[in-house]
Amino acid sequence: MAAEVGYAPVTDLLARSRAGDVQARDKAYAAMYEQLKLAARRQLRGQRQALETTALVHEAWLKLAGNAVLAPADRNHLMALSTRAMRQVLVDHARHLQASKRDGAIEPLTLAASNIAQPQAEMEVLALHDLLEELQGFDPRAAQIVELRYFGGYEEAEIAAMLDTSLSTVQRDWRRTRAWLAAKLGN
Repeated sequence: MAAEVGYAPVTDLLARSRAGDVQARDKAYAAMYEQLKLAARRQLRGQRQALETTALVHEAWLKLAGNAVLAPADRNHLMALSTRAMRQVLVDHARHLQASKRDGAIEPLTLAASNIAQPQAEMEVLALHDLLEELQGFDPRAAQIVELRYFGGYEEAEIAAMLDTSLSTVQRDWRRTRAWLAAKLGN
């Protein structure tokens, strides 16, 4: 399995998967499993979520595998889609917890410009989700950067590679978006 961890073999497996080879899809997932667990671990570190790393990865994969429309083109695309699926799982989980509370109150959101990049930052998943939906409407790349930073725990250089853009562009977008989020949250 070690030979399948590189970029090209995963991309080849994903191409075979798009052609209908279910075994290739499963092999691509197996090749990326540890990276997916790392992304989930980064996201869940310090969170008040009751989900475990393995459960988050498996739930995200079920969302991806059950969606015939999603067809990742390469490793980076698979990681981006997985991050989005993890976000959806966390949002669904937060909504379920909120609905189970009697008053359904949302705790205040705290956001400091220095700690939003930290996956363990104390942020309310639902409030961030709503802000990302708003941001998606006028700056999709910035929304994707926040999603990859917060929900995927990726560093700026990793995000630049995933989005096939320059590091300076990601850094500039990240600074601007962090300021926008802080203003929206009143921090």
